[in-house]
Amino acid sequence: MVREVPNLLTVLRLIAVPVMLACLVQAGDAEAGWRWLGWGIFVFAAATDALDGYLARRWQAVTAFGKLADPLADKALVLAALGFLAVNHETPWWPLIIIAIREIGVTLGRLAVARDVVIPASFGGKAKTALQVAAIFFLLLPTPFAWVDTLGWWLLLISVVAAVVTGLDYGWRIFGVARRHGAKPTVQSPVIADTVDPSGHVG
Repeated sequence: MVREVPNLLTVLRLIAVPVMLACLVQAGDAEAGWRWLGWGIFVFAAATDALDGYLARRWQAVTAFGKLADPLADKALVLAALGFLAVNHETPWWPLIIIAIREIGVTLGRLAVARDVVIPASFGGKAKTALQVAAIFFLLLPTPFAWVDTLGWWLLLISVVAAVVTGLDYGWRIFGVARRHGAKPTVQSPVIADTVDPSGHVG
């Protein structure tokens, strides 16, 4: 039962995404209580990302489900939060669009070459994810202090740059794998493709 805890944390993170969105939408521009609740759910969900990977490694409880669901939960959480901020006119749309294109492109590329090589998560990819979480942490925080929004905005800009740079790096590595094997990439196993890191961080 204990070995199932990492997967349960991942499931909780997936469930947290729509709950967080519901709270943020309910908050609107005036309900600070709902905004705080949505922010708290985001922080909790982001914390489970680090915890489930740590527990999975410590207990040697890495499973096929976790390998697939963990990175999907990460991307769903980040993109949902950024989507809310854009819809609520708190950030422009273009950071969300760039990040979404990058995430979809890298994920499909990894799926395409997963039959031949599992491309490991890079330090840059993990740093990109940390920057995104930090940016959203400040941007969702309901405080009257302007410097909080400013800090969140700059972190978001840096995370967009990191997303583009690491996306190009992954694209080059994926292209190299496909060229070396001299075969048209085919999607074989989504589970393997997203298992580049037992922690679930896929960059």
